[in-house]
Amino acid sequence: MSEAVAGAVAERFEELYGAGPEGVWAAPGRVNLIGEHTDYNDGFVMPFALPHIAVAAVSRRDDGVLRLHSADIEGGVVELRLDDLVPESDRKWTAYPAGVVWALREAGHPVTGADVHLASTVPSGAGLSSSAALEVVVALALNDLYELGLKRWQLARLCQRGENVYVGAPTGIMDQTASACCESGHALFLDTRDLSQKQIPFDLAAEGMRLLVVDTQVKHAHSDGEYGKRRAGCEKGAALLGVDALRDIPYADLDAALGRLGDEEEVRRLVRHVVTEDERVEKVVALLESGDTRAIGPVLVAGHASLRDDFRISCVELDLVVDTALASGALGARMTGGGFGGSAIVLAEAAEVDTITKALQEAFAAAGFTAPRVFEAVPSAGARRLR
Repeated sequence: MSEAVAGAVAERFEELYGAGPEGVWAAPGRVNLIGEHTDYNDGFVMPFALPHIAVAAVSRRDDGVLRLHSADIEGGVVELRLDDLVPESDRKWTAYPAGVVWALREAGHPVTGADVHLASTVPSGAGLSSSAALEVVVALALNDLYELGLKRWQLARLCQRGENVYVGAPTGIMDQTASACCESGHALFLDTRDLSQKQIPFDLAAEGMRLLVVDTQVKHAHSDGEYGKRRAGCEKGAALLGVDALRDIPYADLDAALGRLGDEEEVRRLVRHVVTEDERVEKVVALLESGDTRAIGPVLVAGHASLRDDFRISCVELDLVVDTALASGALGARMTGGGFGGSAIVLAEAAEVDTITKALQEAFAAAGFTAPRVFEAVPSAGARRLR
């Protein structure tokens, strides 16, 4: 499959630029099993990579020019001069790969230009990190071609900087790290403070279960302000509580911490979500390591309630997925990703998948919503060179 995709992308590169690429790379989207909006609070997250990938055919240039083309966006090749790359000057898709080049050069790495052709199967706007996949695949390609010697976590950091500063979206480190570092058949337990990682075996098929991704088809955008408001509120909470980040509030001390926030009701809700969500991540890790995988279902449900009621980033479509799935026999369900649309995940016995899928389709039709896209999420490999 990946070889066929690599061949097609390389062929189109040659049509566009007149010569074959120096290589072809892939980087996946991700689903976050648990740990939402904890990454920019120095907390814990637990994503795994999807089989859906962004693929890039790339060659070096030595003239300070970056040429970009996407198979998924209408339009021809976009040509940019590296010396003209300025943060927040680009509101189009090209900001993501250009931001990576900007971040590499700003960090002192000798990137002198590139020709890039991209194609992606990661659904855009579904909360599955299509933008991070785009960033990581370009970063990995340039790291290899220019022999920069950067480790995967360092590439993730630079991609995050590109998105934060160049694109202007205040995202945390999880998405890029997941795309760069995940392993097939595992979920990634990541401490976003020190970037320490632990691969946790997560093979649902072997235990007779499935994890479904339900794309509500409701699009969301991280840079539209709501994400930034939540992040600012979390930072305010940490400042009021006298800690570097909300990660530093122990779960056992949560009630006392909330009591110290006085009449800051909105901040109190944000703090409660982050502290309890970190606890949920650790609980899921312990359950998976002990082999009690089915018991993570109620933890996922509790996570959704917290995102809905405390963080207030769910929407009627996401709530409908969770409520319908649980009523149809799912073991657990929750929204995943940044919120305000995007996708939910559903943990189910394999034998219940068809029943749950049918119930979801009927519920959306009855509500007059666009039909959801439902597919199985299989923990897959992180970024890699294809050829």
